[in-house]
Amino acid sequence: MGVFDLYDFSFNTQNADSDYQRRPSLHLQEYGLSISFYRAPYLVDIDVVQGTRILKLEGIDENGNAWRMADVLVFNTGHWWTHKGSLQGWDLIESGGKYYKDMDRLVAMEKGLRTWSNWVDTYVDRTRTRVFFQSISPTHYDPIEWGTGATATVTKNCYGETAPMTGTTYPGTYPNQMRVVDEVIREMHVPTYLLDITMLSELRKDGHPSIYSGDLSPTQRANPDRTADCSHWCLPGLPDTWNQLFYTVLFY
Repeated sequence: MGVFDLYDFSFNTQNADSDYQRRPSLHLQEYGLSISFYRAPYLVDIDVVQGTRILKLEGIDENGNAWRMADVLVFNTGHWWTHKGSLQGWDLIESGGKYYKDMDRLVAMEKGLRTWSNWVDTYVDRTRTRVFFQSISPTHYDPIEWGTGATATVTKNCYGETAPMTGTTYPGTYPNQMRVVDEVIREMHVPTYLLDITMLSELRKDGHPSIYSGDLSPTQRANPDRTADCSHWCLPGLPDTWNQLFYTVLFY
């Protein structure tokens, strides 16, 4: 048997018009295991009506249908709630039967998380499905968090950082998004394990692609103050630690 007989990789699309239904899956036939990535950056549904993307803060049926039969569910949301301009993933917000061009992003995130938590409490069978929520992944665009004096004024972001921060307390302001996550998960009825990677990741100002992701032109690389990626993480790198922690709580 060749190695390629042991697994197959598929990319299924339920709805060709929606990025939110794209589900790449890895099937390990020898173990009867399938691992799927379901892209829903807000967890709640986004409907497209006549070209307008509507973020439905109380709607999760479409996404929820894709999650029901899983034995292990790992959720995450955070950064996308803050995006504006061309990076914003919606055009209107629907909440309480009304439509909004915008609202306080933290309020919107909490509404969406409570819709998600209600779905978990209603539809997840706690006797067969384990639920995890990975906490907020921090960014490093503000050198005030790790530098003082001349260092903070010269450095604009994570570019040029080659060593992690030290200490045992959160170096910056504890993210308000995490306060919302903590509160929502504490109030859930179905046990949901919080994979808290926020603190350990905050220390790793040196772990981002910066200007070395391969997606930048020479001109862009010459201007790291504007183009350095201090949001995503290098692979291999910090996400390997996240995976090791997840493996530990999953099997031990």
